[in-house]
Amino acid sequence: MNSLKIATCTGLAWLLAGCNPLMTASIDTFKAAVTGPRPLTLTQAQVDAVPFPQIKVTTVSSEGVMALIRQRGDLQFWVASGKQVLLMRDGLVVRTVGLGVDLDGTRWQGPSPFEQGLHRVPDGYRSTRRIDLVDGYRLGIAVTSRMTRKGMETLEILDKPYALLRVDEDIEAEALGFTTRNRYWVDPANGFIVHSEQHLTPRLTLTITQLQPTRKDAP
Repeated sequence: MNSLKIATCTGLAWLLAGCNPLMTASIDTFKAAVTGPRPLTLTQAQVDAVPFPQIKVTTVSSEGVMALIRQRGDLQFWVASGKQVLLMRDGLVVRTVGLGVDLDGTRWQGPSPFEQGLHRVPDGYRSTRRIDLVDGYRLGIAVTSRMTRKGMETLEILDKPYALLRVDEDIEAEALGFTTRNRYWVDPANGFIVHSEQHLTPRLTLTITQLQPTRKDAP
């Protein structure tokens, strides 16, 4: 918990002092809006002006930009200037802070398919993870997963095309009566997740786009 607070404060100090319109926009856009997310207009120049890798994150009611301000082993700390935080491991969000109905933790029973890279995961691969939810303080909920390779697709990010392998993940949390499908678009050479649609809880779905897909490591 202390490391999360330190990482958040360090990142916010830089983001709020930077005056870059890309980052200051997320102060307002990550606030809930009954009319749905207000699209961000991003340019390559704005992205390049920030000395941190960045992602665009969209929820059902908001859209904003987060910067990677710390990496501890394989755990990444992504922070928005509005104090929202995502913790990601191998491209999967494992914890959220400040998004209202937060995911409080994720741990695997057995190997994580994300650790080996989704480009290496065979069709039909099954796994189980357990999640903790802030909503209702529910702990250790089993989430079963089945992966399906869907083939190559082309996505455009900041007007640049990327040829990516799409992998779908059908998940079920029986204790919650929750069944859905996550989708990941990965670099077929190394498994890096460039774009994803992640249903983290029954009430929290994130669409995440890497704004610097060729810049994979923390500063």
